[in-house]
Amino acid sequence: MDAIDRKIVKALQKDGRMRLSDLADVVGLSATPCARRLDKLQSDGVITGYGARVDARKVGLPVTIFVSVELETQGTQSIEAFERAVRPLEEVMDCYLMSGSRDILLRVVAADLDAFDAFLEHRLMAIKGVRNMRSNFALRAMVRRDVLPSS
Repeated sequence: MDAIDRKIVKALQKDGRMRLSDLADVVGLSATPCARRLDKLQSDGVITGYGARVDARKVGLPVTIFVSVELETQGTQSIEAFERAVRPLEEVMDCYLMSGSRDILLRVVAADLDAFDAFLEHRLMAIKGVRNMRSNFALRAMVRRDVLPSS
């Protein structure tokens, strides 16, 4: 990636609905070379998709919970089995394999404490191979970014 590719990525992170002609103006190219670069960034997997940013509170999901999970065993099969089990759970917004005392960190959204309790009891705790879980409720987001830092 060169400087122009980085400009394209940064501009689209700020406004993924930007028209090609406006994007070309921002990065200092004509539309055709800009379109070629954009296609390449997409085919190379640098740009992985486009979507709307939604305020979770305004759609009835104001509660954010971080759940630390410790697995009974940390082998590849156990980690992959957990990943397969958690992937279809739409309340799970992010799932990270971690270093340290907890194996996995989840970011979960819920409508309220009762909804989270039901999710925890009937879905998350039903996953085989979990030794321990610890939940932490976010009081508010202090910093949240959708634009990656310049490299």
